[in-house]
Amino acid sequence: MRHSQKTKELGREKGQRKALLATMAVSLIRDGKIQTTGTKAKVLRPLVERMVTQAKAGTVAARRLLIAKIGVTASKTLVDTIAPKYKERKGGYTRIIKLNDRKGDGATRAQIEFV
Repeated sequence: MRHSQKTKELGREKGQRKALLATMAVSLIRDGKIQTTGTKAKVLRPLVERMVTQAKAGTVAARRLLIAKIGVTASKTLVDTIAPKYKERKGGYTRIIKLNDRKGDGATRAQIEFV
């Protein structure tokens, strides 16, 4: 049984999962929307929403925490362009749209984008 286990493992070890989510977050910040599987989108959503909330603070400490997670260019984009759009918004910065299933293996696909 999966008692008290919050994170989905996505079939990967911890380091691989962390790298996958960081790369997906950078792609979402850079492009504004990405297409992925439904489960990966659901795991990515809270991660990105916390990053946007941190970026809204705009402090040096917040910038450094974001740089440690996603790198310099993505964090700069997040703090300078994306966070000011959501200054008045309390949360819910992303939306997940379900797409057709993937043809090869039937995996559920989804598009995650900024609102």
